Amino acid sequence: MNTTAARLELRDIQRGVLSPRPTPYAATYLLFRIDDPADGRQLMRRAAGVVTSAADEASALGDTSVSVAVTYHGLRTLGLPQRSLDTFAWEFRQGMAARHAALGDTADSAPERWEPPLGSPDVHVAVTVVAPDRGLLDAAIDRARPAYATLPGVTAIWRQECHALTSETEPFGYRDGVSHPAVKGSGIPGSNPLEPPLEPGEFVLGYPDELGGTQRIQPEILGRNGSYVAFRKLHQRVAAFRRYLAEHATTPGDEAMLAAKLMGRWRSGAPLALSPHRDDPALGADPHRRNAFGYADDPTGYVTPGGSHIRRTNPRDAAVAGEPRLHRMIRRGTVYGPPLPDGVLDDDGADRGIMFAFVGAHLGRQFEFVQSEWINDGVFFGAGGARDPIAGRHSPEHAGYTIPRRPLRRRLEGLPQFVVTRGGEYCFMPGLRALRWLGDQAA
Repeated sequence: MNTTAARLELRDIQRGVLSPRPTPYAATYLLFRIDDPADGRQLMRRAAGVVTSAADEASALGDTSVSVAVTYHGLRTLGLPQRSLDTFAWEFRQGMAARHAALGDTADSAPERWEPPLGSPDVHVAVTVVAPDRGLLDAAIDRARPAYATLPGVTAIWRQECHALTSETEPFGYRDGVSHPAVKGSGIPGSNPLEPPLEPGEFVLGYPDELGGTQRIQPEILGRNGSYVAFRKLHQRVAAFRRYLAEHATTPGDEAMLAAKLMGRWRSGAPLALSPHRDDPALGADPHRRNAFGYADDPTGYVTPGGSHIRRTNPRDAAVAGEPRLHRMIRRGTVYGPPLPDGVLDDDGADRGIMFAFVGAHLGRQFEFVQSEWINDGVFFGAGGARDPIAGRHSPEHAGYTIPRRPLRRRLEGLPQFVVTRGGEYCFMPGLRALRWLGDQAA
């Protein structure tokens, strides 16, 4: 018997931590400010009866989930004593806005340009509702509304509607949500059969991680079965991305190849590692095959460039500085805004992009490390200061991209900023018992 699996308390872990989202789906992000700590604690008590646990295969509304997370300012407003607050990760205590330099959130992505109230001390509680379609989503929101609507000391301050298309594509046109790790004891298979399951302590507090350590928060009831969550509203400059491809490609076929070399996958989801010369839509649509690969047999990046987006964010078995498994993370991406019609190369002024969410137990060595060392640098695979061509923070001195090939490499220059941060927050997603405990505390 797997003793790790037996110890993983799925009924106390929020479903949003471990369970992949349905396809297709709709989602809503809601942010709240707590004006009265007593009402805030009542919200926590009510939330414990609304959120879905990881043990629930499906809710009463189908494949629907409700998740609740709290920011550092929210925990402090609820009356959590400082001795307990000090046991949280220091990145969490600082907040995402304060970490902007390390994350590359500068220039157009700087916090002073974020969408209010993101990044401000007013954001206390985040609620995420996910459902297979809009009707079920509205029903789930209606079911959750009594948890907060009758509390005068809790104010809704922000809402973001999101969706996922049946094609599973994001605004740049690539199939998204292809890769997710297996977590020991979760009962949920990973997307890559070649990747051994990771220890649960990489993603859930209170369990051993890959290094044998255990992340804890005091008191134990508050931290156990919780996870850190980072969510970011990322605006995508789709027209600029299309224009860049069109201007630097020699033929339509070359444009498709160029797009694949930037991402590491064809737009269908088929990876270059398994289909290096042409797209394979059948492979891209097959969840059992499209992620079963590594990079050990492609050390020079002739097939999948070392600087491509998916190889940077998950180097797999490639020989890079550090241990990739220690920086593995659960990622959720949800599309917002209207799609730019096919073939349009001019910006229509609409706000569109991805609501990105990270889930893990280590904000520093997972989310922040990947963002600062793998996306916004290239030293880890010998490429100096080169940035991620799609999601990196480009600057005049670091706006190029190299595609290894024989007999001569292909060099792209003048990469514009394709992704701009509109805001974000670091949150803590407590276990269900912890939500009840927060609700029962005196100020």
